[in-house]
This record gives sequence, C-alpha cells and structure tokens, in this order.
Amino acid sequence: MESKPVTRRPRRRSDPIAARIKTRPDAFNLHRGTGARARFGFLDDAAIEKLKERAFDLLESYGVVFIHPGAARALKKAGAKEGSSADRLRLPRQLVREALAAAPKQVSLHGKNPARDVHLPRADNAFIMRTGTGAHGYVDPETGIYRDLDLTAVGEIAAVANGLDEVGFIAHPFVHGVPEITADIHGFAKLIPLTDKHVWMQPYAKENVEYLIRLAVIAAGGESELRARPLASIITCSFSPLEFKYMDTEVIIQAGRHGLPIHACSLPSGGGTAPLSTSGMVLMAAAEILAMITAAHVLAPGTPVIATPLMFTLDMRTGSALQSCVESLQAASMAVQLMKQGFGLPTHTYGSGSDTPDVDVQSMAERTLLSQTVALSGADILGGVGQLECATVFSPVQAVLDNEVGAMLRQFIRVPEVSDESLNWSEISAIRAGGHFLDSAHTLDKCRDQFNQQAFLRQDRDDYEAANRHAAFAQARDMALTAIREAPPEGVLSEDANREIDQLAADADRHILGEANKGAAAVI
Repeated sequence: MESKPVTRRPRRRSDPIAARIKTRPDAFNLHRGTGARARFGFLDDAAIEKLKERAFDLLESYGVVFIHPGAARALKKAGAKEGSSADRLRLPRQLVREALAAAPKQVSLHGKNPARDVHLPRADNAFIMRTGTGAHGYVDPETGIYRDLDLTAVGEIAAVANGLDEVGFIAHPFVHGVPEITADIHGFAKLIPLTDKHVWMQPYAKENVEYLIRLAVIAAGGESELRARPLASIITCSFSPLEFKYMDTEVIIQAGRHGLPIHACSLPSGGGTAPLSTSGMVLMAAAEILAMITAAHVLAPGTPVIATPLMFTLDMRTGSALQSCVESLQAASMAVQLMKQGFGLPTHTYGSGSDTPDVDVQSMAERTLLSQTVALSGADILGGVGQLECATVFSPVQAVLDNEVGAMLRQFIRVPEVSDESLNWSEISAIRAGGHFLDSAHTLDKCRDQFNQQAFLRQDRDDYEAANRHAAFAQARDMALTAIREAPPEGVLSEDANREIDQLAADADRHILGEANKGAAAVI
C-alpha cells in the first residue's frame, strides 16, 4: 500500500463545484504564454551523474530480490545474474539502459469522458494532481469529526474531486466496514462508477489484482476498449530495501496484458529502509524504480511506467514516518530531478500532504512548501490531495484547499515572458504625467491571465467582519459540502455496468475470503 510506511513498509454527471463556480477553462489545456516552466533543484549535472552511476552500480553489483518465480526466470533469461543469494538478481547495466531507452516517455491517463484525458508531459510543461490514497481515517467535512474511512466517504471523495480542476485523477482509498482482505476491491468498485475522471488502483493482495482489473474492464465497456483508452492505472511498489513482493510483480505482468499505465513506486524511509541522508534515500528510490522499469521491459514490454518516488524520513525521536520534514522535502526534490533530468521519465511524487492530523496552519505551510518544491523540480504528477497525518487521513476540505494551491502554483511556475509586447513598451515609454493603464488594450488583453481564486478570499476588514470572519477554511468547507449534496447518486455508468460491478465485488469476497479461510483451516 502507498499508505504510511514503517521501518519495513509494514449516465454522465456534471461537476458540482463547477456548476456553482465557473470552471477554469484551462484546467487540462495549454496555458496562454510560452509554456516554459521555472526550475529549481538541489542537484547539479555532476550530482545527477553520480547518482545515476551509483544506481547502475547497485543494481549490477548487488542487485534486488524478486519473489515472483516466473519473473525471476524471465529476468535471468534476459541477462540478469544470480547475486549473493539464490533469490537475488544482479541487473547488468546494459539491460537497465535498454529498459530505460525502451520505456515510453509519454503517458496518457484517459477518463471515461475524453475531456478528462490527461497527457503527460503536459503541453504547458505544468503538472496535474491526484487525490490521496491509503488513508484509513476520514475527517467529515460537515461535522469536522474524525472517523474510519468507509464507503460513504468514498462517494464523498469522488463528489468533491470531480469538481476540482487541478485533480487529473482519483485514487481509491482504504475502506472500513467491508472485509479487510478485499477492501481494495470494494473501495475501487464504489469509486469507479462515480467519476468520469481517470482512476488509480492500488491492490492489497496478489489475488485481488485480477479483480481490480476486471472492474476496470467493466467500466471501460470491454477489454479492447480498456486497452484503447486505459481509464485506470495501477501502482506497483518495492518492498524497501531492494525487494519486490509477488503481488507487485504480478501487477506489472497483468497491467501489461491490459495496457494499463504503471506507477512504479518506491517508498524509502530515511533511517529505516534507506540511509538517513537525502542522497542515500534518493539512491534507494532510484535503484528500486529502475529495477521495476527493467522488470516491466522484460515482463510487459511497451507498458508505460511512471517513476514514483515517495520519500519519507523516520523521526529518530519517535520512529514516526514523516513526509513533510525538511529531509523528505529535499529528497523528494532530488528524486524528481534524477527521474526527470537524469533518466527522462514521467515522474509522480507527493505534492500535497502534511505530518499534522488536522487542516491547520501547519498543514497549509507544510503542503505548500512541498508542492512548490516538487513542482519546481519538474514533477508531472503531484499526489496526496486531501491527505493529512502522513497519508493516513483524508479531508475533503483540505482537498479543496490543495486544489486552490495547485491552481496558484501552476500559474506561478510559468516563466513570465520578457518582450516589448509583454513590457507594453509602446505605451510605457510614452505614458503622460498622471496617466494610467486601466483603459489600455494591453491591460484588457492580459487581465484574463490573472489567477481567479475560488476558495481563497480577498476581503477587506469590514467585509470580513460582516461575514462573521468567513475565511478560506469555511469557504472550502462550503464548496466541499455543496459538491457532496449536489452529486447525482446514479454516477456515470449504466445500470447494467453498476450491477456487474456489484456482482464482481461479491464474487471476489466469496472467492478470496473462501481461499483465505481454507488456508487458515489448513494451518490449524
């Protein structure tokens, strides 16, 4: 799961918010302007080359463990060598370089509605966002009360995320109130009929992978339709340090069969499953992601793979995993630079999130610093919209605020044009004494480029007091509740498809839970 790591990774609908407040017309399209993106990074070219070479060295000289026997055999046939133990495989440089060269550098994440399609890298060189996943807890947007995340909450998350312009796709969260073994299937089955955006699935057990993909097939209208327009993508994770479970390798194989994009995710925890240094964490993530890209090249050639380093640091005082501490922020920035600049891969990391359990000042400060850092470093996808407490809690109100920060940031990272036209040279060099630019044609043309806020407010003191100090949090809460209340219950699929999805979830329970019970009885 992508949730909080431990030291050992223990009928079409309208957009409700857009119906209330005009949707930004450029949400998934090219911005006006040059499309250039401002850049920031801790790594210079020499440091990037050093990390690249060390990642190749680590894979070639020490290697990784693949628990999946079929994958291990295929990798050996492709040139992998046995390592220091029988289950460890050393991946030759040439094989890894071959995989990198063959990896698609462009990825399309399709929605049920083509207007929701996302193509990476974006034409404007900006980013998209996605909702947080893996959270077990939920902050009710109406009462503010924390509870276990259930199927009702999944519907509310979909309703809010459908109207958030910056959110390109939605991830299914963990759900309570259903069998734990099949919670991923129930969460995905609840989500996929309720959105016309791309969806991200995250399997929790090897037996579940096939069922999740079959749900996506139903939603797409068939296997050929899913392959032509993959409306779902899937995560595969390393088991840090340098191991890969059977399930995550099976994800690569089955995703390849259906043409689903893969998010190759490494979740190193500095001081736990990775060295307690930013560069050591980045090296661990790089080696694990390169191993997954190599596995995809061998097991599922041509499958799009998105490099997904999700960086954590252990608090040495408490043992808690942190995603928004200074060390994690630096590691995330460096990992994005390495994946983008060093290897030329589409890259996905946390761009929202905090280590605090509430939507408060700390949360906004941490997540804004995180999103700005990784956006300027070149990330294509900023994950974690709505998540709190190091990815273990989801808040719809926080999701609305994250969307607002994302919209501001997407405008901010555009490199401003410097030309005689942008300077308005003809007028500025002839402005009369006491003159102004209010009626300038240049002003009328450029005024539409200004950012128009939705959740953040611009009030003077009198209006603020008259509105009973109704500030950004209250505005975001109102927007979230409006989206939830106005969401049509029937969703975006046909009644037949919805029935088929419900039946498949029930079949999964009977099959997977039955097998689990047989296994438990055999042990007894």
